[in-house]
Amino acid sequence: MSYPQQPQQPPQFQQQPQFQQQPQQAQPPMGMLNLTIQGSVMTSSFIPPTVHLNGYPVRVKYGRNDIPVFAGPLHIDVHCQWMRTFGRAALDCTIQPNQAVPVFYASPMHQFANEGSIGHSKVKRKGMGFFIGLMAVIAVGVILSIVGAVLS
Repeated sequence: MSYPQQPQQPPQFQQQPQFQQQPQQAQPPMGMLNLTIQGSVMTSSFIPPTVHLNGYPVRVKYGRNDIPVFAGPLHIDVHCQWMRTFGRAALDCTIQPNQAVPVFYASPMHQFANEGSIGHSKVKRKGMGFFIGLMAVIAVGVILSIVGAVLS
């Protein structure tokens, strides 16, 4: 049994391929931001700081965060949030292609300090004097209440 042959369509009506090869676009050069959030859940806050790179939010954790970024200028903005926004810090740097740039951030010891610390080497936490003074006042209050209870 033979089947009738389909008539050939003229070239202008034949189906064209659906996908055309796109020219390969060169990917911009990349670098690495080694952002270290100093502290931990026990020593800072349960909520890690909020980080924005050139205005875009990035998820981070305490410790070292290796974040791939495009080479070029980079604006790093970090702050903490609890009852209010505190510990704001910003740093501008330039990332070269295939370069890793270390950046360190430390939130303040308490939420009443507006500024955090940021730099290219380990930084100290701000607000230590206030924190020690507050702990001393609490300790003296506890001691006085214990002494008052024993003497009465």
